[in-house]
Amino acid sequence: MPNPFNQKVIEEFRAHHGKVGGHFEGARLLLLTTTGARTGTPHTTPVGYYPDGGERVIVIASAGGAHRHPDWYRNLVAHPRVRVESGVFIYDAEAVVLEGAERDRLFARAVEADQGWAEYQAKTDRVIPVVALREIPRDGPPQVNAGSTGEALKAVHDAFRRELALIREEFAASGSSLGAQLRVNCLSLCRGLHQHHTGEDLGLFRVLADGHPALIPVLDRLRGEHERIAVLIEELRRVIGERPADPTRALPEVVRLTEELEAHLAYEEEHLIPALEAVATP
Repeated sequence: MPNPFNQKVIEEFRAHHGKVGGHFEGARLLLLTTTGARTGTPHTTPVGYYPDGGERVIVIASAGGAHRHPDWYRNLVAHPRVRVESGVFIYDAEAVVLEGAERDRLFARAVEADQGWAEYQAKTDRVIPVVALREIPRDGPPQVNAGSTGEALKAVHDAFRRELALIREEFAASGSSLGAQLRVNCLSLCRGLHQHHTGEDLGLFRVLADGHPALIPVLDRLRGEHERIAVLIEELRRVIGERPADPTRALPEVVRLTEELEAHLAYEEEHLIPALEAVATP
C-alpha cells in the first residue's frame, strides 16, 4: 500500500487523466507499478519521467539523493516487467537499467534540463540509476483510462495541451541554447501528434463517416487541419534539427503549433464528442 502522500497523488492522477496539483503540478508524471522483490505483490508509485524520442521513456532512481535505492527500483531489478499509466494509456513495459556511456549520456541530458539531478548525485556515493521503460507491444487497441470513446478523446487532447504548455515553459527557461532534452521533448511531441492524427484519419474518422454521414463536412475540415498541423510539425522539426538550434527561432514555431492545435482540438471536441457519447449511450 502506498504511503498516504503517494496514495493521494495516485488517486488524483487516475481521476484526472494524469493532471495533479500540489508538489507534482506541472511535472511530467507517470504511475509505475512494480512487483515486490520480496513479497511478489504489486506496488504503485508516482514517478517523474523524460521522453526519449521513441518507444520508451526514462525514469531516474534518485530517491532525493538518499544513500539507498528507492523500493520501486529494487523491485524492477528483480522483476523487470512493469505496468505504466500515463494518465491516458495503460501498458506493460520492460524496464532496462542503463549502464556505462548510455546511462551517463542520459543522466547528463537530465542534468542539463534540471540541475536538481546533479544535486541529488552529489548527496550520495551511489551512482543514481537511469532506467528505460519500453512498451511491450500487444494485440488489439490500446488500453485507455476512460469510460467512453469521447472521454478518451478529450483525455488524449488534454495530454497534448499539457505537454505543449510544459515545452513552452522549458523554452522560456532555456536561455540562449536549446538543450538536448528539450530537443527530445519537442521531437517526441511531434511524433505523438503525427501518430494521433494518422490514427484518426485511418480509423476514427472513417467509422464516424459511416455511422454519421452528417459529420462528413466536419471530418473533411478536420483532415484539412491535420494537413496544416503536419506542415507546422515539420517546420518545428526542421528548426530544432539545425546545428546549433536557436531557441528564439524555435519558440515562435511552438507558439504557432500551439495556437493552431488548440483551435483544432476545441473544434474536434465540440463536434465529435457528442456523436461519440451518443454511440456509447444505450
